[in-house]
Amino acid sequence: MTCPLCSSDIPLHDTQVAGGPFGASAALCETCVMQLTGEPDPNHWRGLAGAMWSEEPAVQVLAARMLLRLSEHDWARDLTEQLYLDDETRTWADNVAYVTNHRDSNGVPLAVGDTVILIKDLPVKGAGFTAKRGTSVRGISLMVGNDAHIEGRVHGQRIVILTEFVKKK
Repeated sequence: MTCPLCSSDIPLHDTQVAGGPFGASAALCETCVMQLTGEPDPNHWRGLAGAMWSEEPAVQVLAARMLLRLSEHDWARDLTEQLYLDDETRTWADNVAYVTNHRDSNGVPLAVGDTVILIKDLPVKGAGFTAKRGTSVRGISLMVGNDAHIEGRVHGQRIVILTEFVKKK
C-alpha cells in the first residue's frame, strides 16, 4: 500500500483523525505523521493535489488541514480554492483549533474562512480598482508569520488586506 497523502511506499501507520467520527483514521507513512503535528516540509506535500480528491473522508480532512497550514505557498492556496468537501466533511476539517494572533480593527480574533467587512476604501495596487468601504470579503486566509495581513477575494481578485482595515462580520 502507498500513503494516501504523499504516495510513498514505506510502511504505513494507522493514524487517528481528530474532530470527526469516533475511530476515524487513515493509514499514513511516518513522514506524514510526523509533519502533521510538526514543521511541514512544503515539498513533501505536493501530493496533496491527488489526496484531496480521495474517496476517504479522513484523507480529505487531512489534506484540507495541511493545505491550510501551507497557505503561505501559492500552490497550496490554489489547491484550497479547488477543494470541494461535502458539508459534513467540511465541518470535520474545520473542527480543529488553530492558534492565531490575527485580530480585526476591534480586536476580535480572526480565523481562516471568516467573513470580514472593509471599514475604509482601499486602493488595490496593480489591479486598477478601489475596494470600497462596506465590501464583504468571504472566506479569508490568514498570512502565516504576519498577524497584520489577511488574504481574500474582492471583485474576483485575490488581495492582501491589513487587518486594521477590516471588522469581522
